[in-house]
Order: sequence, then C-alpha cells, then structure tokens
Amino acid sequence: MSALWGVLLVALGGLLAGGTAALWRVNKVLAAGLGACALLAVVAGALRLGYFG
Repeated sequence: MSALWGVLLVALGGLLAGGTAALWRVNKVLAAGLGACALLAVVAGALRLGYFG
C-alpha cells in the first residue's frame, strides 16, 4: 500500500508540472508556486518509494 501512495504522489507531481507549463504564459508567479508544489509531490513520492532513504 505504501508503494501505491508513492506512485500516486509522483503522478500528482506530473499533473502539477503540466499545469505549471500551461500556466507559465498567463501568470508566472502562480506557475512558480505550482511548480514548487509539483517538485514537493515528486520528492515526497520518491521518498515514499524509498529512493533516497
């Protein structure tokens, strides 16, 4: 079950990264915040999967 959460967090990070790319032309500040959230989700997913621990 723990691996499922890791995969879901990485997938969420991918969706957020896509939103960041789409939003970049409209509002760079909001896109930067969304990009930070994407990075946080991917790192949390990778930690949950045990890549850095």
